[in-house]
Amino acid sequence: MIVENTQTQMRKGILEYCILSIISRGEIYASDIIAELRNAKLLVVEGTLYPLLTRLKNNELLVYNWVESASGPPRKYYQLSETGQKVLAQLDLTWKELAYAVNTTTHRNAQPATDAETNNL
Repeated sequence: MIVENTQTQMRKGILEYCILSIISRGEIYASDIIAELRNAKLLVVEGTLYPLLTRLKNNELLVYNWVESASGPPRKYYQLSETGQKVLAQLDLTWKELAYAVNTTTHRNAQPATDAETNNL
């Protein structure tokens, strides 16, 4: 269906920005990133997140540290690189401009959809 395809493309378009924003708060483990995205209703599976994290790292936006775990193998914790911080600042500005443009052209306020509205789509 065209609505579902558009919704998917919109989510994909902002996913990288949301991930960079989450990581900007401090060193974080991949499963914690997934939990935050799910909490925000941007449902993501590991198969989506890990390739994205690899791409961000290869583009020098992220760095990671291995941290020993008491309950298993070492864990990889991500944080923004200096370049990643600069890119995020640019994306913050772009997001503000896009949100303004969308809100202006649709004549709507930027408020999240309620569960009732989401269920009616």
